[in-house]
Order: sequence, then C-alpha cells, then structure tokens
Amino acid sequence: MPDTDFFSSGDGVWLRCALHAHTTNSDGELSPSHLARHYERAGFDVLCITDHWVRTATPDPDHLIVIPSIELNATLDGTASDAHVLALGVRSDPVEPGRGFPNLQETVDWILAQGGLPYLAHPYWSGLRSDEFLGCKGLLGVEVFNAGCELEIGRGLSGVHWDEVLERGDKLFGLATDDSHLAGYESAHAWVWALAAERTAEAALEALRTGRFYSSSGPRIDSVELADDGVRVRCTPATTVRLVSSRFFGASVTARRMGDRSNARIVEETPTGEIVEAWLERLPSMAYGRLELVDAQGRMAWSNPLWW
Repeated sequence: MPDTDFFSSGDGVWLRCALHAHTTNSDGELSPSHLARHYERAGFDVLCITDHWVRTATPDPDHLIVIPSIELNATLDGTASDAHVLALGVRSDPVEPGRGFPNLQETVDWILAQGGLPYLAHPYWSGLRSDEFLGCKGLLGVEVFNAGCELEIGRGLSGVHWDEVLERGDKLFGLATDDSHLAGYESAHAWVWALAAERTAEAALEALRTGRFYSSSGPRIDSVELADDGVRVRCTPATTVRLVSSRFFGASVTARRMGDRSNARIVEETPTGEIVEAWLERLPSMAYGRLELVDAQGRMAWSNPLWW
C-alpha cells in the first residue's frame, strides 16, 4: 500500500504552490517581480514561473519562494499534435529550435537531465489522447485541472486523461494550476499543497517529485487513512467525496442526499449537513483509487493515486 501518512504526520511544512504562471518574458501581463508580489499577496508560498521557452529568474520576495521553470513544446510521434510540458525547477536555459520541436520523450529526457520535474500541461486543452503520452519514461504527472484553460474555453479538467493512463499502469501524479497570464483574472484559482521537509525551493521540488502533495481549487484534505478494504478521509466541509478508480468501480457519497451513497458513508458532518469525514470502500478489483472532493461552491480537490 502507498504511504499516506504525510497527510497527518506533522513532519515538515505545508506549502501552497502556484506551478504554472507566465510573465512579460513570454505572454504574461506582469513583469516577473510584479507577478511574484501578486502571488505573495495572494497567500502563496511557492511560485514556479513557467514562461514559454524562457527560464525566468527573479529575486524572492519576503514571503515567497520563486522557482525558475519553463513551459516547453513537444511533438508526439506519428501525429500532428503539439504537447506542452512544464519543466519545474530546471537549472539550464533552453534553446528554442528554429524548426520543429523535439518529441515528448526527448523533451522529458532534457528536463530530467537539467534537474527538473516534467509534468504534462493541459492535455484536454491541447486535444491530446491518453495513448499519445502513455508510457513516456520519466514523465511525473499531468495537470488534472488548469484554471486558465477552464476559464478560456471550458477545457481545463483532464481527469479522463489521467484516469486512462492510471488504469493502464502509469503511476502519474496530478497537478492543479492557474496557467496565469492575466493576473487577477486567471490567478489564485488552483494550486498544490505540498508537504516539504523545510521551506526551501529544493524541499518543495522534492515533495513534487515524490508525490507528497495534493491539488485543490478550494477544499482542504486534512488526513487520509488507507486500509485494505477502503480509505477514510477528513476534509474541510464538502458536498461530495469520491474515490475514483478503474472503469465501472469506485465509491461516492453526497451530503444531504440519502440516496446518493455508493460504497461509501458519511462518518461526520457539519450542523448544516456537509461532509467533514467519509469512509469509501475499496472493492477487491480496485488496484488504485484517487480522491476527489467537491465543496458547496463547486470547487474541487484531488489526491494523488492511492495504490493497493
């Protein structure tokens, strides 16, 4: 079983991370220093500036860690599709090719060689199919939610892409990001809570590399307790808690709806009937499950996959 103790272990510090944002060094509205101050004022601990083909470095404000990162383009073998890949924490500047882009595997290999973390950006917005990135060696995960793409054209949620590769055995993590270009409009909508050993860029990147995080656009996950027959989750008030797994299987419970309970039950609720603790059953055929929470405002949270 996976280690979920980090949710409630107390070891380290929880850092609120914005992992996809752009500045005037590519196609963003604010300068690097202004964007950093914007996210600092919004209550973030970590900002990855991911300008297109530019590694942007800027001095850290007083209460924000800024990690130079990049958004790269990659081709997909045998197709005309164009994938975007976040290169979080890379140590070197990229060289944009004059003609054509490297393929996805070559792009991921370059990111890893530069000490970075490769995550696939907005697969739904990009029009990708899961089999186009299935089996890519070294790819750490995908954006399960991209707020900018959702606000722009309603193609920000990529849970289906994530589930298809998980079901076929690729143990990818899931990020929620802003993809901010217009600060104040598409910023502070989605983030990652990472449990880092300390408040440093290196520790934050290690948490992102090892999956010691969850993603959110609002709800908090306070604890996760895994057992052979299911999972118990505590959270801020939610209207729905789900355990999403392979096709046909999973568990879900909805507050204030007595009939909306499938292989799950509410353990504790608020006086107004919202869920703060739930038990979700694991069926014998489920090799993995990932938690999804929805609050009264429709905001969501996503755990990384729990593998049995």
